[in-house]
Amino acid sequence: MSHASGSDDAHDDVNTASATRLTTALVAACPGTVEVPDDYRRAYRLLSVSAPPETLLTASYAVAVCGSLLALLVAVAVTGPLATTVSLGFLALSLGVGALGRYGVPFAAEAKRIRTLGAAPSLVTTLVLGATLWPSAERAAAFAGRTGDSLLARRLHYHRQRAAGTPQSGLGTFAASWSDRFPALERSVGLVENATAAPAKERPEVLERARRCILDGTRDEMAAFAASLRGPATGLYAFGVLLPLAMASLLPAAAAAGVPVTAPVLVGTYGVILPAALLVACCWLLGQRPVAFPPATIPRSHPDVPASALPSIAGGIVAGIGGWRLAGALVAAWASPIGALGAGVGSALVSYYRPVAEVRGRITDIEAGLPNALSAVGRRLDRGQSVEAALVEAVDETPKPTSAVIKAAAARQEHLGTSVEGAFLGPGGALADVPSHRACRVATLLDTAAAIGPPAGASVTTMGEHLDALRTIERETRRDLSQITETLSNTAALFGPLVGGATVALAGSMGGGEQFATVSSALLGPVIGWYVLVLAVLLTALSTGLHRGLDRALVGYRTGLALLSATATFFVAVVATGLLV
Repeated sequence: MSHASGSDDAHDDVNTASATRLTTALVAACPGTVEVPDDYRRAYRLLSVSAPPETLLTASYAVAVCGSLLALLVAVAVTGPLATTVSLGFLALSLGVGALGRYGVPFAAEAKRIRTLGAAPSLVTTLVLGATLWPSAERAAAFAGRTGDSLLARRLHYHRQRAAGTPQSGLGTFAASWSDRFPALERSVGLVENATAAPAKERPEVLERARRCILDGTRDEMAAFAASLRGPATGLYAFGVLLPLAMASLLPAAAAAGVPVTAPVLVGTYGVILPAALLVACCWLLGQRPVAFPPATIPRSHPDVPASALPSIAGGIVAGIGGWRLAGALVAAWASPIGALGAGVGSALVSYYRPVAEVRGRITDIEAGLPNALSAVGRRLDRGQSVEAALVEAVDETPKPTSAVIKAAAARQEHLGTSVEGAFLGPGGALADVPSHRACRVATLLDTAAAIGPPAGASVTTMGEHLDALRTIERETRRDLSQITETLSNTAALFGPLVGGATVALAGSMGGGEQFATVSSALLGPVIGWYVLVLAVLLTALSTGLHRGLDRALVGYRTGLALLSATATFFVAVVATGLLV
């Protein structure tokens, strides 16, 4: 395993070095570097990119300028529909590289920031627990920074280190750095800091206010976002799906009326312009999400996840060949590329990300039982039992598969005499193959409670209540967004391909005369088929990102399923409509 990891690191180093040399060469070809905006620099720092921002931005602009000039040169020097189509495609690709270099970095930083803020409720609750166990802002900050591995926890640790040796704890500067994006976080952290200086009788009330403040703030942010999303999502649905497909159905009539409908126009419109506009709209909508609760990241080193992508790639190639032949035999010759692309890419994505989805399903089931487990352990701690004894008795009150994890940890501790944290998180521990931040945080809390004893019972119970409240907020958020996200998903996988396939079949039935030769199904089919696949990818990514937050594995798995469904539905609609008309 370590050898494979070393090989991957070496391969990444080679790729990074090659990319750096290419970028340096492009920058050297330019007379000077461009001025980098402040928001771009902030995004660069958040992403922790090693190369200077001037380098990437200048290189992307250089590619855009050089590629555009080359595309224009080809268009002027070579005539014909094919040359025009190629030059337009190359021009769009060049401009796309420039736009990606300028706006891709801020968008990636925004996506990371949104995912980061999803950990705010857990971080504040950990601060509350730390302040409950030790009425010290410094110790509470150290406890939260130690038990968390999110970007927020690392930033808190950074601010605490900067404040070392001063009267400050670092909590104030940490909260202020996120105040513009999530005001509830600043208020909650401020309440925690105030609680550590409050009298002992008032401290529990102030800490509870801090915990409720971050939960209510998260709920309010997501409710406002869900309410504001309906209008833009409706516009995206109308102008990205309904209108383009309705325009395609009118192309035969437009050709009959003398409107020039040529291959470059169709390819440029449905192959470049509309997908680019749809991509920009999707990115804008995703960028409006205030916080996200993404699922746990599953490393490729997990024992239940294949380490190599080669089997998935091979399966995708086989599926692509099968899609090519079946589409050509059952639909038409023009359908073969669409069948190969949809079946091949969809199968590869599903095969590659299915193991991750299965591991995540198990993690979700384990996390669902954590509130019950903490409540059971907390009650027994209040009665004077030890954490070790409480864990053994809590097995019967905890649903599966969480109970199996607790039982394995208790057995490991009894046989090996290890600590509570070691029984869960140590080598071969009960959570060794469960990469869940929440479960790991619970294990760390239980280990701390074992050292403190019965006084930590209330804190353990509070942590269970917090996890239950957080799950409630996540369910409410997804319920508020479900109507929009389900419409987008169904459009991507079923409705869009159905309308697109019917449009192509109708155009073919009307294209028997010479006046419709420019919009025959042989021309319209691949163009609309491509746009249907674009809709499947973009709308599925948008729906998943709005529902769960942008996550590569989740988006990849659902996109693969959508591609398979869209490809099959599109061809069924073409054949069925052709039989009816």
